[in-house]
Amino acid sequence: MFSIQKNDRFAAFIDGSNFHATTKSLGFEVDYEKLLTLLKNTGRLVRAYYYTALPDGADYAPIRKLSDWLDYNGYTLVTKQTREFTDNETGRKRIKGNMDMELALDMLKLSPHIDHAVLFSGDGDFCRLLKEVQDQGIRVTVVSTVQTRPPLMADTLRRQSDEFIDANDLRDLISRPPRDNDYNNDDDADDDDYNEAEVLDDRRRQY
Repeated sequence: MFSIQKNDRFAAFIDGSNFHATTKSLGFEVDYEKLLTLLKNTGRLVRAYYYTALPDGADYAPIRKLSDWLDYNGYTLVTKQTREFTDNETGRKRIKGNMDMELALDMLKLSPHIDHAVLFSGDGDFCRLLKEVQDQGIRVTVVSTVQTRPPLMADTLRRQSDEFIDANDLRDLISRPPRDNDYNNDDDADDDDYNEAEVLDDRRRQY
C-alpha cells in the first residue's frame, strides 16, 4: 500500500482534526491500533505523531480518553489547550485550536533522521512544509481523500506529494467494525471515545 522500503526509516504525522473529518466523510471510524500495526509492518517506523487540541472542562472527557489511549499505546501525542476569544466584528465567541505549527516543526526536526514522511491530512497549508522536507531528500506520502464533495484534499497538496493514498483505500485495513451505538449518534457520546473528537472537530471547522 505504501511505497516505503522495508529498511526505510519513516515517521507518520496525523493531523487529528483533519483526518477525523476525512474518515467521517467516508463513513468509517479509525481503529488506531490497526493503523499503528499497519505502519509498523510497512517499514522502520521512528515515530507516529498524533496532533489534537484539547478543550478545558469535563464536557470533553471522551476526547481526553482517546488522547490518553494513544499516549499509552505507541503514539507520540502532541496537544495544546484550545483558546476561546471574542470576534471583534461579530461579538461571537470563537474557539481556536490549530496544530499546524506543531506538526510542521516536528516534521522539520525529524527530517534529518528519516527517509520518508507520511502525512495524514489534506490541508493545503502544508504544501510549503512538504517542499522543505523534500528539498532535504525526504519522500512524502499524503493520506486524505478525493472522494467527497466538497473535496477535503487540496489539489496543491496532492501535486506536491511524492505519493497520494486515498484514505478510502485503507478502510478495510484500519477501520473499526460497525457498532450499535454508531459514532454519528451524539446521544451516545459519553460511551464513545471517538464521538467527542467529532464534536470538537465540528466546533473547529465551524470557526
